[in-house]
Amino acid sequence: MAKVYQLMADGFEEIEALAPVDILRRGEVDIQMVSITGTELVTSAHGVVIKTDVLFENADLTDADLLILPGGMPGASNLNSHEGVRKALIEQVNKGRKVGAICAAPMVLGSIGVLKGKRATCYPGFEKYLDGAQYTGELVTVDGNIITGEGPAAVLPYAYRLLSILVGEAKTRDIEDGMRYTHLMA
Repeated sequence: MAKVYQLMADGFEEIEALAPVDILRRGEVDIQMVSITGTELVTSAHGVVIKTDVLFENADLTDADLLILPGGMPGASNLNSHEGVRKALIEQVNKGRKVGAICAAPMVLGSIGVLKGKRATCYPGFEKYLDGAQYTGELVTVDGNIITGEGPAAVLPYAYRLLSILVGEAKTRDIEDGMRYTHLMA
């Protein structure tokens, strides 16, 4: 079973954090929400408080198949200023393992230098933070082990793409059908 950790900071975008967790759990992926705040509770950009599964200091991210960064401001900036997050992401990419970031969060990947020579997308206006990447403007861009999403409206295609990478297309199609996503996109 794939092991996934979503790193959560105060100021995250709700839909970008919760939709991937929901979809990956439906796909029987072991995903844990990891708080970097020092408490299990994190507060979204719009004041919604979420209880995470584990504190960053207690999480062993070394077995991660995928690390996910939800967007939102100031959430993405808070993730970017956390040295432990930055170190974990660099180690993840250096091991050839997957990293996903959506909306403003690809700025974190740009700031640590892992987007150089890669194709990536993000919320319009944040492309200036994608240091060395080719900005695509796509809803979802996959370049090697880096998966980026454009913004809140792109969260479903982004989350389903993450799921398909982890569990395959057939199982992902079943979940898409069950959630009426296929019908929506027809």
